[in-house]
Amino acid sequence: MATTKLARKLPAPRSYDLEALFDAAKAVSKNAYAPYSRFRVGAALLSANGTVHVGCNVENIAYPIGTCAEAGAIAAARAAEGAGLEAVAIAVYAEKEGEGHVACTPCGACRQRILELSPATTVHFYGSRDKVVSVTAADLLPHAFTF
Repeated sequence: MATTKLARKLPAPRSYDLEALFDAAKAVSKNAYAPYSRFRVGAALLSANGTVHVGCNVENIAYPIGTCAEAGAIAAARAAEGAGLEAVAIAVYAEKEGEGHVACTPCGACRQRILELSPATTVHFYGSRDKVVSVTAADLLPHAFTF
């Protein structure tokens, strides 16, 4: 089996409250600015020191300059913890106006962002309304950009 230079042995699993992580993502999704898509996303990143950093999507009428929830959570975590940030897990939650909770995976750019924090970060998202998918960042983006 071929491996990339980003692949590394996964650390022993850490215990954390996944429901609480999703609750934080759901709560912050209510703060999203999504007047165009009506698609509100929240992300909650758990760092190794036990702190949960959150972010929500912020749209702009010029679509490419909007910000994803995952990017917001990562930026908040890095701003708070600096170079010592170690991301253990990130949970993503989404709601579509008129439909309620919907499945949502991180976009390609956010997959790369999460992977660059740590390939071992566990990414949790809903693959369907009722099924949580949990994978490492390396598994979510097996052919990542590298230099």
